[in-house]
Amino acid sequence: MSDFRVLSPTMLASPQIGPADVVEAAGQGVSLIINNRPDGESPGEPQGPEIEAAARKAGLDYLAIPIGSAGFGEPQVEAMQQAIGNANGKVLAYCRSGTRSTLLWSLAQARAGEDIDAIAATARQAGYDVSPVRAAMDALSAQSKS
Repeated sequence: MSDFRVLSPTMLASPQIGPADVVEAAGQGVSLIINNRPDGESPGEPQGPEIEAAARKAGLDYLAIPIGSAGFGEPQVEAMQQAIGNANGKVLAYCRSGTRSTLLWSLAQARAGEDIDAIAATARQAGYDVSPVRAAMDALSAQSKS
């Protein structure tokens, strides 16, 4: 059973998914799966190529934007913002617990000029805390307005 959490009408976050979750995502209108987990992080779980193959088989787009131990950087935030903006339907982003995916989504939303408090409230409602990246969200939001 999947654990897709709603961040917006077009954005879902999830803990690690498997091929059956990809089929369920397609049934829920997802058109793009974003993998925020580096391959090899947990060898016993499905790796990117397996999820990508399942996505392609289900007619979905797939993109890897891995977030490893080095954390978040501007290229990852920009890639996430572009992926979300270019998606033709719902987006499902996943990592080990869904937290990195939600944090990256939050940063991308802030970079796009979305309301910071609304982003935080939405993430909290989905069970995620964006306080670890709140200062970065504030900075990205300020940059988007200048």
